[in-house]
Amino acid sequence: MSAPVPSAFKAALVQMRSGTDPQANLAAVVAGIEEAGTAGADYVLTPEMTNIMEARRERLFAAIADEEHDATLAAARDLARKHSIYVHLGSLAVKTSPDKAANRSFLIDRRGDVIARYDKIHMFDVDLAGGESHRESRNYRPGDVAVVADLPWGRLGVTICYDLRFPALYRALGEAGASFFSIPAAFTHKTGEAHWHVLIRARAIENGCFVFAAAQGGKHGNGRETFGHSLIVDPWGRIVAEGRTEPAVLLADIDPAEVAAARAQIPSLYHGRRFELVEPMAEPAHLHAVQDSP
Repeated sequence: MSAPVPSAFKAALVQMRSGTDPQANLAAVVAGIEEAGTAGADYVLTPEMTNIMEARRERLFAAIADEEHDATLAAARDLARKHSIYVHLGSLAVKTSPDKAANRSFLIDRRGDVIARYDKIHMFDVDLAGGESHRESRNYRPGDVAVVADLPWGRLGVTICYDLRFPALYRALGEAGASFFSIPAAFTHKTGEAHWHVLIRARAIENGCFVFAAAQGGKHGNGRETFGHSLIVDPWGRIVAEGRTEPAVLLADIDPAEVAAARAQIPSLYHGRRFELVEPMAEPAHLHAVQDSP
């Protein structure tokens, strides 16, 4: 007898424009989760850096707390219980030591319990044209463990923002049974405009997965401009829901049966083969042969 197909559910994305004041950000995310819960969402995802967007090191560490004392996490747990929904904080900046933080994702179940944590693996360190510079590793300690978590409707692969550019991570999550990927983000406007849609759709198509990508959007208090365009993409690569740059709540009905259907038509997830490390190509032997005539 075949296993029963999980029932459909309603997913929501809370698009935000987090600033440098954690209390203002808290009010915004509470309002977004409340709106999603009232609208019937079963699963709600918020963006990367839900609790603060602050690049200045001293101000960041003065504003954030450890996990036990983070007000946003406490409020999200209360809202999960209140609405009996899964609340997924895409990421919070949480203090792990006096001089380092984690860019950490929290998945909270209907009882308000944290059932999964994930620390962003890939750090965004780059200098961009025009003087824009990002050094995520200066403030944040990278994680080193990929995470999947079981939802009532299937398995979720948990990632954050810059992870999106590393397809091997998503293949590993897909091979571990993920039917959905979460990719909360704070993409810069320039890179988002160039790559956001194509990379999100590629990760969905490559693995036959739904992608939930809640994003930061607009001009932030610290001067940074993010791309927005929160996306829900189905396993065939079609955009099911999309935001723009303004804060918003997006909802979509998700049918897990579409994952099996897409993988049956294009079973590339099951056809991957292990191979030897690529060696540099040797020069053809005839190039080294001694010639008898000029």
